[in-house]
Amino acid sequence: MLLPFLLRGCTAKHYVQQALSSTRLCINCCNIRGLATSSGQLFLRRTPQRFLNQSRGAKTHKRKHQNQEDDWKKRNKTVLTYIAAAGVGMIGLSYAAVPVYRLYCQASGLGGTAVAGHNTDQVETMKPVRDRIIKVTFNADTHASMQWNFRPQQSEIYLVPGETALAFYKARNPTDKPVIGISTYNVVPFDAGQYFNKIQCFCFEEQRLNPHEEVDMPVFFYIDPEFDDDPRMARVDTIILSYTFFEAKEGQQLPIPGYS
Repeated sequence: MLLPFLLRGCTAKHYVQQALSSTRLCINCCNIRGLATSSGQLFLRRTPQRFLNQSRGAKTHKRKHQNQEDDWKKRNKTVLTYIAAAGVGMIGLSYAAVPVYRLYCQASGLGGTAVAGHNTDQVETMKPVRDRIIKVTFNADTHASMQWNFRPQQSEIYLVPGETALAFYKARNPTDKPVIGISTYNVVPFDAGQYFNKIQCFCFEEQRLNPHEEVDMPVFFYIDPEFDDDPRMARVDTIILSYTFFEAKEGQQLPIPGYS
């Protein structure tokens, strides 16, 4: 009776031990699986987020870079537009400035340009300043494309402020074709130009010379008596009148209002 009972007890103990072992094994497996699941979830939770943040940052940087490029392009176009407009404006001003500046110099004597025209009453009533003798010398030049022979007929004239004087230039066309010329002039020193008044002159008017033709060109002028009252002219005793001839196209005219 005792032996079967003992055998049953051993068998039950064995089963109980096996059950306990199986239980521990299941628990360990569950723990491992739980740890793996937690680690996987943690990895899946963190890693894609970091990559996602990097991807978003790359897209944001690319978008920002594209916006900067667009802004630079707009600015460059604006700058180029301003530069082009300024260039066109400067070209237009350069064409307009020449006649405007010439007219201003004609009226004011700026830059050594003799004052155009004259006051008839002033010429008739002005009083010469006898104790102030001035020497006027004459110079003649031609542009490189001008084929005329051009020179003054006298090298110098002595006069006093308030006295009129007459000088002549000579021009000759040595070519076998008609040539039209036009001249400009200036006075040195420049500050004396406002006191140098021309009554008659050939400047800024077309002069046509036929082949081998030669002409005399008069200059009738006077120096304003106020020349003697200007302290800047105190040491000026020599004035140079210079003319330069350029070749002009036929029909081209440079009218100067107020010139006579």
